[in-house]
This record gives sequence, structure tokens and C-alpha cells, in this order.
Amino acid sequence: MDFQDKTLVCKDCGKEFVFSAGEQAFYAEKGFENEPARCHECRDKRRREREGGKEQRQMYTVECAECGKETQVPFEPKGDRPVYCRDCFNARRNK
Repeated sequence: MDFQDKTLVCKDCGKEFVFSAGEQAFYAEKGFENEPARCHECRDKRRREREGGKEQRQMYTVECAECGKETQVPFEPKGDRPVYCRDCFNARRNK
């Protein structure tokens, strides 16, 4: 299949960009059906925002069931199972 460079318009910034014949061949090889909607700069910006914009995990302060030390865990304890600090957890796991 012969591909020719196409000029597309970015849906984010409105700037024209070239969808090259090589990129079109790559898209066809991978089975992609849609043309890119964003220019390279906007795609990179969007990717950086997704990677850097991860939500901070909520941490819960608990008392270790073995040593009594205060620690934080990334889940809400339900009370039906013991919760351990990192040191006690690793010691129990390695037994």
C-alpha cells in the first residue's frame, strides 16, 4: 500500500501537523484504524500529565499488631485481621 504524507489538525492546539507516510505504515502494521488526533507536542504533554498527575495514595495510621509501633498502610484496616509495620510484616513473611 502506498502512503503519502497528510496534513492533519491537532484537536487540542489547532496547529497543523504532518502524519508522515512512515507513521501511516506503522499505524497500518499495528492495526490502528484511527489517525492521530493530536500533534507530537500535545501527545507528549498529555503523556507527561498522565504520568506526573497520579493521585496521591491515601494512607491510614495504625498500630502494629506485633510490636505496637505506629505505622502507615495504604489500605483501610477492617479490624478483622491484624496489621503489621513493615519490619514485622517482613519478619513474618520470611519465617
